[in-house]
Amino acid sequence: MKQTDLTTTVPWFRLEVDEADWRAEDPAQLARWMEQLLLIRRFEEKILELHGQGLVHGPAHASIGQEAGAVGAMSVLGTADKLNGTHRAHHQILAKLLNSALPEGYDPRRDAPVEAAGDLLRRAMAEIMGLQEGFCGGRGGSMHMRWAEAGIVGTSAIIGGNLPHAVGYALADKVLGRDQVSVAFFGDGTLMAGQSMEAINLAALYRLPVIFFLENNFYAVSTHVAEQTRETRLTTRGAMFGVPSVECDGMDLVAVRRAMQWARAQIRETGGPVFVEALCYRFLHQSGPLLGSQFGYRDKAEEEAWRARDPVARMPERLQAMGVLDAAGLAALDRRAHAMVEAAAAALTELPRDSNQPRIRAGAYPEAARVDEGIRGDLSELRGERFVEAAALPATATVEKKYIDAVAEVLLHNMARDPRIVLIGEDVHRLRGGVSGSSRGVVERFPERVFATPICENGFTGMALGAAVCGLRPVVDIMFGDFCIVAADQMFNGIGKFAHMFGGGFGVPVVVRARVSPAAGYGSQHSMDPSALFALYPGWRIVSPATPHDYIGLMNAALRCDDPVLVIEHQGLFQTSGPVPRDDLDYCVPLGRARVARPGQACTVLTYAAMVAPSIAAAEATGIDAEVIDLRSLDPTGLDWEGVAASIRRTNRVLIAEQTARGTSHGARLAQEIQERCFDWLDAEILRVSGSEAAPVVSLPLNLAALGDQTRVEAALRRLVA
Repeated sequence: MKQTDLTTTVPWFRLEVDEADWRAEDPAQLARWMEQLLLIRRFEEKILELHGQGLVHGPAHASIGQEAGAVGAMSVLGTADKLNGTHRAHHQILAKLLNSALPEGYDPRRDAPVEAAGDLLRRAMAEIMGLQEGFCGGRGGSMHMRWAEAGIVGTSAIIGGNLPHAVGYALADKVLGRDQVSVAFFGDGTLMAGQSMEAINLAALYRLPVIFFLENNFYAVSTHVAEQTRETRLTTRGAMFGVPSVECDGMDLVAVRRAMQWARAQIRETGGPVFVEALCYRFLHQSGPLLGSQFGYRDKAEEEAWRARDPVARMPERLQAMGVLDAAGLAALDRRAHAMVEAAAAALTELPRDSNQPRIRAGAYPEAARVDEGIRGDLSELRGERFVEAAALPATATVEKKYIDAVAEVLLHNMARDPRIVLIGEDVHRLRGGVSGSSRGVVERFPERVFATPICENGFTGMALGAAVCGLRPVVDIMFGDFCIVAADQMFNGIGKFAHMFGGGFGVPVVVRARVSPAAGYGSQHSMDPSALFALYPGWRIVSPATPHDYIGLMNAALRCDDPVLVIEHQGLFQTSGPVPRDDLDYCVPLGRARVARPGQACTVLTYAAMVAPSIAAAEATGIDAEVIDLRSLDPTGLDWEGVAASIRRTNRVLIAEQTARGTSHGARLAQEIQERCFDWLDAEILRVSGSEAAPVVSLPLNLAALGDQTRVEAALRRLVA
């Protein structure tokens, strides 16, 4: 047997700096970085004080001990470069904010404090305290921070959730030709999450300009890194995906700066990405002012050893030895940092006349009545579009088109119309248009905007979110509806909440197209209609077209909409045909408007997608004059309640007809809202047709028994009008 050692194909090393590296830096810059270290430390101490006074509602994840890594990393980034972080991101946010406000050549030894920097400091404090003046209107607090003007795109409190977003920022930069880098900051615990690995692999696969910056402080809450993984050299996670990787001392500001400079040089040379690990230490417990040793998971000797390397204590000694600042100058900087932080707190709090306990200043909280603002937009971006309903078209103006052809043609047409649209998904580049033909012709026309992915739905969905908030309009192809659950974190914690938790006022233009195939015999894990799950998250708009005409119009609207839209593509409709406008792929169908598929007087049938035709057929077969309403839009706050209520007022009876399994259907919610909105008009109980309690299975008779169908609708109609 012969053994051959394997090595990496990319640089993978530990970087060390010495006194010469420090002396090579501009003294004015060193003084500036010293001021930033002090500002961040005093800010964090004040936040903990405010938290102890009950003025911070929620956690206070302090970064005390880890400031050098943030300041060193940010010294290499420009304002247009983008970043995100996790639940512990105050230090990175503050360093990025301060750099965005300070003028070129600023030297704190000579220059007065910059007013704009103080304003940003105050707004960051206000956000952590949940106040209106915060960057997100107080909605994000300590763990969800966004200020796009400074390149802070949005932190994520879900472990691993932010890495795919940063990959998306970099994807947008690459597609749109911007010379910028993006940085995802995260900890050792985050690196153990599956979507972190997915993100690193995606960035490597597409050679994207993103830096994965690992702050290895050795503890995921109380769990030591050696208890998390057998391989504790965490830079291996970069090297294993072919990503150049460097380890550095995260307590040494210049070491981190050198690592980041090397990372940017690598990106200029190879396109990216790069993995940086900064070894550092969180001086306090996960949240709050206590030590880890007070909770029993660290010993005091370990804490004291790391405290001896505190950058806020060590850097002043070094700068004095170098002659950059003397003791008086350092004390002046510290007084200035204290003053800025205290001024920010004073602007947000007040002392009652009869108490020494501060309270939130009157009027500083957001108005409670605005709690639902910003969940999604008002569709004003669609006001200038041309809307066409099939019923308004004469037969001479239409041609017959197969549903699946409409699916493929409208995507191709829109990618030609808008260079910001990209297609992301598994196998979308092969098999003559993906596994169902829905992306036919796209890769041949737009190979640079088709991103065929590995099997990693959570990762590439998060990448789409990041790309969407940085200028692209991604179309995410989910091969089977059930796979949305694999991507649930990014679909619901990410895309579904993003606009609202960061204060609203901006778009998240992601279109997710999910194929639904309950009757195809693929079994329980490939047959689901996930739309009712999406309906639980009001940030999503949901459309489920029943005809080729409506598919084209609704997809056109979705691709112009600034809100995230789920488009259900029902495989049972793919081979059906219907009239569409001749030579016209640019019209829209309104989001939030139902259509009367069959007028009637005896009762109202609410349905959608593959159950529209069976519902019409059931009315004809029974001779019951049912009005069949194709809902088209299924999101709760976007459903056409005006049209639904108008029909119920005429018929006084309602049947909800769905094909999907009962537990994952919309029927219960629809029935509840009908009771609340239309109770006085009802002359009979609301009936529901759906599939069985079980998910569809493979056996043909069992599969058929699991689905709502025409026979069940006929029985329900007879009962309803009896």
